[in-house]
Amino acid sequence: MSIRIVLGDDHAMLREGLVALLRHEPDIEVLGQAGHGLELLRLARELRPDVVVADVAMPHVSGIEVARRMRSELLPSKVLCLSVSAQPAQVTEALEAGASGYVLKENCFEELARAIRHAFGNQVFLSAELVAPVMSAYRAAGGGQGTSMPPPLTWREREVVQLFAEGCSTQQVAKRLHISAKTVATHRAHVFRKLNIGSLAELTRCAVKQGMTSLD
Repeated sequence: MSIRIVLGDDHAMLREGLVALLRHEPDIEVLGQAGHGLELLRLARELRPDVVVADVAMPHVSGIEVARRMRSELLPSKVLCLSVSAQPAQVTEALEAGASGYVLKENCFEELARAIRHAFGNQVFLSAELVAPVMSAYRAAGGGQGTSMPPPLTWREREVVQLFAEGCSTQQVAKRLHISAKTVATHRAHVFRKLNIGSLAELTRCAVKQGMTSLD
């Protein structure tokens, strides 16, 4: 089954170049492309792709705002933000808006393809050079305030959180912990309820804040 995507970027040459490359990937199907955020939102609503790739700096509606609006409308697509900016504050804003990943434009095309596959698999993806500064920003924001994850997680729940944050699927977590996928899903539901969150992206943010994963 192909991963169905739409892509938005206001630079036509870059956008069309990415679309041409993506069409050579046997497991990725490009449904459409947009030159600004409002058009990208329209495509996301009409086509319901698996993944929306959104340039952060699009006119009318930014890629981050696209993610925010899609989450508020409960649209099923995952959102990947694409940007030239490596500012931790912007990456954090994208994740908090509901994005499943953040890819730097300076990196090779293969990284974007990998990020799309991660998002489709309910995994969070960050370009490698973003991990350390984003972690530092999270810890700086939470450090000194005595923040924690109330109510406390059990040791097994913390193991599940760590593995999901490191990009494991439900089946991979089950295999690593020698438990059933159903049990993993139950632990995940308990964690979501305890932390008052609703996505793996939010779960990853909590894990980073608590130093439970390095995301290497």
